[in-house]
Amino acid sequence: MSGAAVRVDTTSPVPPYEQIRAQLAALITTGRLPEGERLPTVRQLAADLGLAAGTVARAYRELEAASLILTRRGAGTRVARLPTVARRREAAELAEATKDFVAWTRALGFGEEEVLEAVRRALRE
Repeated sequence: MSGAAVRVDTTSPVPPYEQIRAQLAALITTGRLPEGERLPTVRQLAADLGLAAGTVARAYRELEAASLILTRRGAGTRVARLPTVARRREAAELAEATKDFVAWTRALGFGEEEVLEAVRRALRE
């Protein structure tokens, strides 16, 4: 996983497998873990987090059931293509957030070019 970190809070009432599943699902659906990105092996992630391999295996099984990851013998576990329903929902959320952002910038008195330049700078960072 390129720079994406998963953390587990052992004091949380949320089971560790669910913390792992939720964090990886969020990284995948937001694009921080792109399609084809290789995930650590169950044993490696378990060792990194100080957990039992079965805990990580359960998170991976649930991610696979949700079609977010694929495991192939010899090829490892990789991020799957995002389901189209989830992608459409995210596109709708992006459109709505963009409308809110544009309304806010207009209320502040910024012009189109100023807003576009600010967005371009933010995307490059």
